[in-house]
Amino acid sequence: MTFFRKDEQLETLGTQILETTWAEFPGLARNQIALTWIVYDPPVPVNTGGALSAEEFWKYQVRGFSYRGVERIYPASIVKLFYLVAIQEWLDKGMIPATSSELSRAIKDMIVDSSNDATSLVVDFLTGTTSGPEIPPEPFETWKLQRNIVNRYFQSLGWSELESINVNQKTWGDGPYGRERVFLGELMENRNMLTTNATARLLHSIVGGVAVSSQRSQAMMNLIKRSLNPEDLSNDGDENQVTGFLGGGLPAESQLWSKAGWTSQVRHDAAYIELPQQQPYILVVFTEGKAHSGNQAILPFISKQFAVAMASLS
Repeated sequence: MTFFRKDEQLETLGTQILETTWAEFPGLARNQIALTWIVYDPPVPVNTGGALSAEEFWKYQVRGFSYRGVERIYPASIVKLFYLVAIQEWLDKGMIPATSSELSRAIKDMIVDSSNDATSLVVDFLTGTTSGPEIPPEPFETWKLQRNIVNRYFQSLGWSELESINVNQKTWGDGPYGRERVFLGELMENRNMLTTNATARLLHSIVGGVAVSSQRSQAMMNLIKRSLNPEDLSNDGDENQVTGFLGGGLPAESQLWSKAGWTSQVRHDAAYIELPQQQPYILVVFTEGKAHSGNQAILPFISKQFAVAMASLS
């Protein structure tokens, strides 16, 4: 059972948007896209500055729509959202020292700039492991056990949406070497995998102020806030996580909190969006395929359709 309830109006609108998208981008196969859409009806339980307790927050029934929301897909840098929540949990519980300025810098760069190098350090802190040459079988078993600590943490939350995910790999520019390559598996069978439903629920907990704690959630919100100011976007170049992503289809006066991910094979985005005079919502969209990963028009097109749909909600 998902954390959101299905809704006839959202089913109709979501299906229409998908059909419109396939008509606009006929090369996008039906199995090359997955999405989850969560709508917050008043009284809005999110972005309240932690006004609600976790117990009260999870009582709120949100309505949503998903298409292939349970399909496991390589997440690229979307996994950094999961590492962000995990590192905040570790810090909150005193599992790692809060005094490292380098860790603070890495957390910021991992999310704001989507730095893979920064993510590598965060994963080292989370797991007590480091990259390097292959190691003998016995110590490698211990290494692998430690590297799966983030998986064990998310499974401990008891969310059904997280049962199928895998979050134990670093993110790379050119790919893994040494023990990291062995850990990935000969056929990359141990690569990171997420679903749009799992990602939406994690983002839902962050914007709800119940990821780790209200204070930690707010710190995470501050990191994923994106500017839609054209001047800011031009200063950030091609990798601002707005241009070519969901933020690229929003009115300029919108508010956006998001984390994007892209490789030569995928283009994804996970966003919490506040439109002027409209209900807030979460939209998570994953697209696959080499031809689509470089297409900067698909995600903004989809985002614009959902922004228009928000105005028609009852």
